[in-house]
Amino acid sequence: MFFCSAMLNKFLLLLCLAGPIVAQEPPDVDCIVLHLETVRCSWNATVNYTFSSWFYGENVRVCEHHLTQRENNINNGCIQPYENRFLTFYTQLGHGNSTSVKEHNLINKVKLNPPTNLTVQNGSDSNLWFYWNQTSPHCVENEVRYRINYKKWNTYLVIPGKQSYCINLPSSRSQYELQVRSKMEKTCGKSDFWSDWSESVVWGSNKEADQAQSSMFVWIIVYVLPPVTLALMVILLLKYEWFRIRFIHVVPKPFLILQDIETWLQISKGFKEGLKTNYHEHACPVREYCQDSEFDSQSSDGSTSSFNTEQTDYSLSLPGDTSHSCSSTTVPTASTEEFLISD
Repeated sequence: MFFCSAMLNKFLLLLCLAGPIVAQEPPDVDCIVLHLETVRCSWNATVNYTFSSWFYGENVRVCEHHLTQRENNINNGCIQPYENRFLTFYTQLGHGNSTSVKEHNLINKVKLNPPTNLTVQNGSDSNLWFYWNQTSPHCVENEVRYRINYKKWNTYLVIPGKQSYCINLPSSRSQYELQVRSKMEKTCGKSDFWSDWSESVVWGSNKEADQAQSSMFVWIIVYVLPPVTLALMVILLLKYEWFRIRFIHVVPKPFLILQDIETWLQISKGFKEGLKTNYHEHACPVREYCQDSEFDSQSSDGSTSSFNTEQTDYSLSLPGDTSHSCSSTTVPTASTEEFLISD
């Protein structure tokens, strides 16, 4: 038991002594040549290291332009002047008493800047020509990519040293977009790194897409918007009484107002007076003739005689009008006729 405890203590002591050594071991450094102008080296670190570099046969150069992390203000890179990529490049990191030296081969670690001054021209041969500029065209190979109407990119290699590309017989109803990138070609020491893609240059217009977009807009306006609007109105009417009261006023029941009609028709005063009732119906006398009682008794004797009937006068007069009268027509009846009886 005592032996195990002693071994554990020794092991922990060894870890404590070796810990600072492991923690202070410098990180790995990676370098790349930028456009044959500068050398950029970078590393991952948690503390600030001193950095120096040199090409083979040259003096050591301390870093003057550090790359710093913004989060913790720790240096994680350096940019040094470029001399010759075919020569071996050396880097050294140091922190306290610990230093690390590394050897780099920069022949295939060159990254160029993207091509510039891209232009497009519709040539006299009815083909579409794209042109661009690069710093060292004789040691550079280019790759172009273009797409039609924002569809999939098509990528093609260009002959080394050539700074143009041709698209045969382009469609006037399509839009062409092209980009270019470059890298060092094999005759000058082929690089493993392509430059970034250049800015796009565009020719033509996507008329088919514009037409389809316009048709879609019309379809939405004609077929989609009215049903949706109607559905929303129905929901509002059913769910929210205040909406119906505020925005949809109740239509009153129509009724006739004489004054409004007269005002609307602009009826003259004389014509309006003529429409009033200004006549009176006059009373007419009515007479009823009744048969005399002597007619029956004398007719039985067979004598000839004439008979008169009694007259009952019924007259009807209107109030306030006694000045006018009209003669009534006597309607002959069987009781008003004269009968001649002979022997």
